[in-house]
Amino acid sequence: MAQIFCIANQKGGVGKTTTTVNLAAGLAKIGQRVLMIDLDPQGNATMGSGVDKRQLARSVYDVLIGSATVQESAVWAEGCGYHVLGANRELAGAEIDLVTLDQRENRLKNALTAVAADYDFVLIDCPPSLSLLTLNGLCCANGVVVPMQCEYFALEGVTDLLHTIKQVQANLNRDLHIIGLLRVMFDPRTMLQQQVSEQLLIHFGDKVFNAVIPRNVRLAEAPSHGLPGVVFDPSAKGSRAFIAFAEEMVERVRAK
Repeated sequence: MAQIFCIANQKGGVGKTTTTVNLAAGLAKIGQRVLMIDLDPQGNATMGSGVDKRQLARSVYDVLIGSATVQESAVWAEGCGYHVLGANRELAGAEIDLVTLDQRENRLKNALTAVAADYDFVLIDCPPSLSLLTLNGLCCANGVVVPMQCEYFALEGVTDLLHTIKQVQANLNRDLHIIGLLRVMFDPRTMLQQQVSEQLLIHFGDKVFNAVIPRNVRLAEAPSHGLPGVVFDPSAKGSRAFIAFAEEMVERVRAK
């Protein structure tokens, strides 16, 4: 059965999409079967996986409203090694359409039941706001991966997210928990980042992943080429860090 993880943080600009596509590519490189789901109407994770969101015959929107299955809608990301359930501007209207539907928080969960045995990991790129889309991701997930920069305002974002997760856990998904916090865009030369990193380790202990993703130009360039950094430049520091993260993720899942 697939492990379903949301990559989420209520603070914007923290590298959720970069984390999602590179973790997907990293897991695929080490032999895992991966489905990446883009729940953000901007469709950046879709485009960053080499899939043109404007050419999608079916998207995650169709799955949510029940007009298509995951099998019918997911496409193979050529060169990346994983399947993509993509998003485009249609998804912006899903908020309104979902309100009137039965089981509106569980639409994605119910749809994924049919493909749970086909993948080892399902990774969901969530939008920064707490919306019905994010709620659909959290309701079907086994856990949440939280990418965060080591800055003080980022700590506030984590506090907000923890509160949200507790609410979802209490009311909608008892299985939901934080898998771990991933330090991203990390610059070890900055004293402030070192201090915040140490605070994270003190407060969250083994919930903080050992892998650290450095600030890396090649990772930043990769989306303009429609590829995850892990595929665009496998030798880059950031790409190697994401491979180490993928290996650590597999180890954590096996140790459960």
